[in-house]
Amino acid sequence: MRFPRTSLGPSRLAFAGACVVGFFFAGSVWAQEFPRALPQGQLPQDVRLEKLRTLNDYHPFQSVETKQAWGKRAAELRRQVLVATGLWPLPTKTPLRAVIHGLVERDDYTVEKVYFESFPGHYVTGSLYRPKNVKRGQRIPGILSPHGHWSNGRFHDHGEAELKKQLANGAERFPSGRHPLQARCVQLARMGCAVFHYDMVGYADSIQLDHRKSTMASKGLFSDEADLYQQNMMGIQTYNSIRALDFIETLPEVDRDRIGVTGASGGGTQTFILGAVDRRPDLLFPAVMVSTAMQGGCVCENASHLRVGAGNIDFAALAAPRPLGLTGADDWTVEIESKGKPDLLGLYQLLGAPANRFEVFPYLQYGHNYNAVSRQAMYGFVNRHFQLGRDEPVEEWEFVPLSREEMSVWGDGHPAPASRGAVHEQSLLRWWRQDSATQLAALVSRMPSDEGAAKSFRRIVGGGWRTILGRSLAEVGEIDYTLSAKEESDQGLGLGMTGLLTVSRHGEQVPALFLHPGEDWNGEVVLWVDARGKRAALNEAGHVRQEILGLVEADYSVMLIDTLLTGEFTEDGKAVEQARTDEKSFPGYTFGYNRSLFAKRVHDVLSAVAFVTTNEKWNVRKLHFVAPDPLGAVLALAARTQCGHGAVMGKTLVNLEGVRLADAPTMDHPWFVPGSVKYGDVPGLLALCAPAPVLVVGETEESLALAVASYLGTGGRGKLSIRDEIDEESAMAFLAE
Repeated sequence: MRFPRTSLGPSRLAFAGACVVGFFFAGSVWAQEFPRALPQGQLPQDVRLEKLRTLNDYHPFQSVETKQAWGKRAAELRRQVLVATGLWPLPTKTPLRAVIHGLVERDDYTVEKVYFESFPGHYVTGSLYRPKNVKRGQRIPGILSPHGHWSNGRFHDHGEAELKKQLANGAERFPSGRHPLQARCVQLARMGCAVFHYDMVGYADSIQLDHRKSTMASKGLFSDEADLYQQNMMGIQTYNSIRALDFIETLPEVDRDRIGVTGASGGGTQTFILGAVDRRPDLLFPAVMVSTAMQGGCVCENASHLRVGAGNIDFAALAAPRPLGLTGADDWTVEIESKGKPDLLGLYQLLGAPANRFEVFPYLQYGHNYNAVSRQAMYGFVNRHFQLGRDEPVEEWEFVPLSREEMSVWGDGHPAPASRGAVHEQSLLRWWRQDSATQLAALVSRMPSDEGAAKSFRRIVGGGWRTILGRSLAEVGEIDYTLSAKEESDQGLGLGMTGLLTVSRHGEQVPALFLHPGEDWNGEVVLWVDARGKRAALNEAGHVRQEILGLVEADYSVMLIDTLLTGEFTEDGKAVEQARTDEKSFPGYTFGYNRSLFAKRVHDVLSAVAFVTTNEKWNVRKLHFVAPDPLGAVLALAARTQCGHGAVMGKTLVNLEGVRLADAPTMDHPWFVPGSVKYGDVPGLLALCAPAPVLVVGETEESLALAVASYLGTGGRGKLSIRDEIDEESAMAFLAE
């Protein structure tokens, strides 16, 4: 295991040509380094060197021009949310074992206590409000009501002092408005809806986990290790909401074609996220949350990969063309009418939705809230779209609030779960992890004989890595090349060229080195990928590495690049040993808004591939990946997964030596990649290269069983070779086949 690899020593992959002594370029000035692509002291003009994005930055909607374009973007966004929340693939749905008890009767509605299992042994708790006098066979709307971060959640009480303020400024109209979360459930029930008001994790009766911190000494829910498996609080809450949909659909009176979701603040996040990943909700009304500004400050609203290239406006847009209502207030949603509303309105028009399907209700005179004024707007929205036949405006009237005892799910005959704290957290994470692994293992076992299993594997694992990496070769765009230095070899072997690749679409630059054989070039390029960048072309004595000289002598053109934060991206020319992170320790605050350094380096490799394969002057016949450095090998495999199988793509020859991304110890490690272990780590990347020809050194068929099965299942039999080590003759023969 070499992680990180810093040695310039030998590897198990060697294919040197004849021994050539001396320097590649004329003169000894470049004995220790090649000419720079940029002047000394100047870094590339690259947006990735700027400050990291955070939840408090500007997050505008990414517009589209056609229905087809939106369909493609919507599918990618849904997968992005599911990957980020650890729900790609969706966990196996186990029995809910729902319990409804503790009937409380009011004048025209009832309230009952509910608990059910979302994950095995993990309980969702809440209150079920139902209208009285529902006729036999009548079908009524079902409404899910997730709460936000109000104190005590479902048990929230504004208190006497706050109530007086609310009554004075018109935010509330009755003394019962002291209990605003109950108020919306009561009124919706009075309007003829079944309403399930359920707890966020760690609030009210949800007592098995803490909402914001792990109960485990290490490797718990908010640890770096959990992020490698894409396990997070947002995923648990999102899955709880999905299972809440399952629950409300079991109620015999609920009309499955009239299911709505509404919540505010953190409950607003749960509302539009549920609408993003599940098509069953027919109406969504997230209050005071959707904006281009602050995206949600809690760990339950952030997850790695979630908002890279997207924001809450994009996720709310996934409701389209279903009815979507938003409220604004004097908070981060204050600009919703000018930033967000025009984009969403334009999308609804593009999709041909009726004009009333999307509405914004800005009540900017109030602070962050879901007060009586905002609730009244929601009631009207539900009334119109679910055709409840109420006169508008639909106004609340007084109700008798439930006491905590009347709401509390646990008590006599219904004891609180014994599994809680560290024991429960460990059990839940283990089940979640094992379930995902079991689903993938079932596909892998069938792949050699089942084409459908192979396609499902590529959809799940390939989709996971597509979200993690965030760019394909087709998305690189045009590359501009600026030549910085060009010298002939002092031994007649060809040319040495340094230059700068500029990727205009993405605001990136990549310093590059070419060692070119000259007129005898065979039309093929070897992209030599090394975690140290261009300097890896030289050995410790400052001479061009024999392996590279061997390739040039065999008439291949060899290209090396400095990937982000290596070589010319750093002051000393060495790769960084610590990646930048947000000041918060939870990975979701960094990687929820920024690609991992690994992914950004893969982008650089793809930029090099794009330049070589689209350069009309060169007319390249084949491009090959070669990576004797194990960390460079992982970059090469990751890039290869995003290159497709066009005629110009050649062979891939890598030396892995057991390197795995799982071994990145902390989130600030340069090779930390959230979700990488969930999707098979390095063997998973190799599996996605199938059926392209790949030769792997330093591994065994057992260590790469996942990839072996993938090659057998995708028509790649004989295209994957695995060797313990390889000599120069065999390496050259592999490239030349």
